[in-house]
Amino acid sequence: MRTITTPAAIPAGSLAAHPQPLLSAPGDLLMRPWESADAAAFLSAYQDPAIQRWHTRQPRSEDQVREWFDQYRQAWAQETGASWAVTRGGGEVLGRLAIGSLNLDDGVAGCAYWVLPAARGAGVASRALNALSEWALGEAGFHRLQLDHSTRNEASCRVAVKAGFALEGTKRSDAVHADGRHDMHLHARIRGDEPPARAV
Repeated sequence: MRTITTPAAIPAGSLAAHPQPLLSAPGDLLMRPWESADAAAFLSAYQDPAIQRWHTRQPRSEDQVREWFDQYRQAWAQETGASWAVTRGGGEVLGRLAIGSLNLDDGVAGCAYWVLPAARGAGVASRALNALSEWALGEAGFHRLQLDHSTRNEASCRVAVKAGFALEGTKRSDAVHADGRHDMHLHARIRGDEPPARAV
């Protein structure tokens, strides 16, 4: 049994003791847990060539999507991750936002996101990611959030930087995509970083 000599950044049970939070961002954005009625919109997102290109794990049916939603709920209860629907005022689904690979001892988590084609270019992803970051680095108690993306995914890079995630370096040949191995940019935002002047 491993003995930890420093206190956990986030005590076990402190996240799951509360419902997964609703997060809001400017422009009438509301991030909420996924609902069964969102399955069609979620599945449709993975028909988009850009989302297919950058996400190798893809659902094949609405039933499978609902299984994923169940896994998301379990992840929150087990304090291993969380996934939100990025919506307009709680209704129309615009994208997805998630944290995973939670290390409660060190207070570190990874972030991921995608946005539907119709919502791109309007700052939806960066505003949503900034809202998640403010909650995670504040109320939730995390110290560091990080994310990575293919060096060829320039749009994701812009989102990360606009949301205050500094580019820390390149992980060579780190991930497999449909067209082979990709180098990955690593970004991070830590508690105490200067927040973005305007996440747009």
